[in-house]
Amino acid sequence: MADGCGTGREAPCPGAAAALRRWEQLRRRAAAPWARGLLAVAAGLGLFYAALRVPLRLRDGLAAVTVFLSTLTPKFYFALTVTSSFISGLIFVFEWWHFRKYGTSFIEQVSVSHLRPLIGGVENSPPAPAAFSAGENEANRQNMPECKMWRNPLNLFRGAEYSRYMWVTGKEPLTYYDMNLSAQDHQNFFTCDTDALRPSDTVMQKAWRERNPQARIKAAYQALELNNDCATAYVLLAEEEATTIVDAERYFKQALKAGELIYRRSQNCHSQSPQHEAQLRRDTNVLVYVKRRLAMCARKLGRIRESVKMMRDLMKEFPLLSMLNIHENLLEALLELQAYADVQAVLAKYDDISLPKSAAICYTAALLKARAVSERFSPETAFKRGLSTAEINAVEAIHRAVEFNPHVPKYLLEMKSLVLPPEHILKRGDSEAVAYAFFHLQHWKRIEGALHLLHCTWEGTFRMIPYPLEKGHLFYPYPSCTETADRELLPTFHEVSVYPQKELPFFIHFTAGLCSCSAMLALLTHQFPELMVVFAKAVSMVSALSVLTMFPTPLSFTAFHTADVCCASLLHKAQDRRF
Repeated sequence: MADGCGTGREAPCPGAAAALRRWEQLRRRAAAPWARGLLAVAAGLGLFYAALRVPLRLRDGLAAVTVFLSTLTPKFYFALTVTSSFISGLIFVFEWWHFRKYGTSFIEQVSVSHLRPLIGGVENSPPAPAAFSAGENEANRQNMPECKMWRNPLNLFRGAEYSRYMWVTGKEPLTYYDMNLSAQDHQNFFTCDTDALRPSDTVMQKAWRERNPQARIKAAYQALELNNDCATAYVLLAEEEATTIVDAERYFKQALKAGELIYRRSQNCHSQSPQHEAQLRRDTNVLVYVKRRLAMCARKLGRIRESVKMMRDLMKEFPLLSMLNIHENLLEALLELQAYADVQAVLAKYDDISLPKSAAICYTAALLKARAVSERFSPETAFKRGLSTAEINAVEAIHRAVEFNPHVPKYLLEMKSLVLPPEHILKRGDSEAVAYAFFHLQHWKRIEGALHLLHCTWEGTFRMIPYPLEKGHLFYPYPSCTETADRELLPTFHEVSVYPQKELPFFIHFTAGLCSCSAMLALLTHQFPELMVVFAKAVSMVSALSVLTMFPTPLSFTAFHTADVCCASLLHKAQDRRF
């Protein structure tokens, strides 16, 4: 080890030491001022050479292009313009289709998602101050509303209504996303940890997870074979197998009989263990669901007073289940009875600042206030004498409702066609507007002048809301996630209402203009081929000459001479054709 190159603390070998000394000498010489000046002069000469070389090649290329363009025929220009118009037209149609379906420009989306990371453009947002960022984030999380999916209080029956619509029209009224949310709700409402102790509930636990409706129905019958008092099996058959409301009501009555028996058993032993408490909650959910659906069956079969009584009893028996929004079912039934005093009493209880709002609450309140003035309301008279106190209250109520959900008026005024409401809705979204208008349009039509008052005043709401929508007027700022969620909830054949209305992207305007200009040039080239050829060649030569004049060299005189000869020949040909 003494003879070789040492490692660790041993002295380095002579070859390595000499190399290090030479490297240090070169580094000191390169750091000298005269070395830096020499490098700067070399870099300047290189840039100067590149600045002279590039224009020379550019002039050579432009001269060759000018000579090439002078030999082109009218057929070439016609084919060029037609091809350009066709390609730009295809791009325009695709951009328009993508914008109508997804609400964004395809070219802009691709450029932002894929090209910007390749180029290296990353938006740098300034960091928030660390002293109070956590508190502000927590406050914003509590104040800003989320795009939460809510169970539609007035959802239809799958077998008796949704399936019949599909049989008649051949269109699927429910989306996979909506049905998946319903499957999750059924598993949360109708299952618990103790289902493994009962074979019938174990079968139903698997049934709620099945995607195929026939498999779910078959599993429900298997559960009834194991236990004839399985309430959830009757619920599934009422929802999906029954083809009429009468059949659904018959199944729900059987479910009610079985559910009440199981509920009484769970009440007697719910304090024994946490598992029994979970079973009681499950049995309570089943009982409330069955009674509510029975009330809805009575409403659909015309027994409205019976339906109202069942809903009132249900709300008194289970007052803590206000999250199920049974009061919205009650409001619709009371409006059908035209019991407007009872409607006002329900609104006084649930239209509270501490409770979550809905389109049913806001628009029903506006309907009651509009009912007091709509029959005698006239825009001309109101413009002359001004609005009375009752009319001001009605207009403000309409503005409040429109701010909460701006999609509803177009359906009430029949400016947009309705579809069957989904099983889930997004508050303040198009899905909630469809669900509200589907059941409440008849109530607005029943009150004379109510739709006329809505037609005259609803658009004035948007003048009161700040734009852009960073701040709300009476409610939180309108959420930006409603469009995407509504496209998942509503069927594809329905045109989703978007608020605020998006402007057309730049690329749609650009491709439309390019397609129009190309088509016009193709038409002119087809009608006047000689003149368009002269025009195209003249434009190309003028552009080439303008570039050549920027870099005058002996080579450019040849290009000037060629261009003069070509222009003279073109003018002579045009004059000969003219005469």
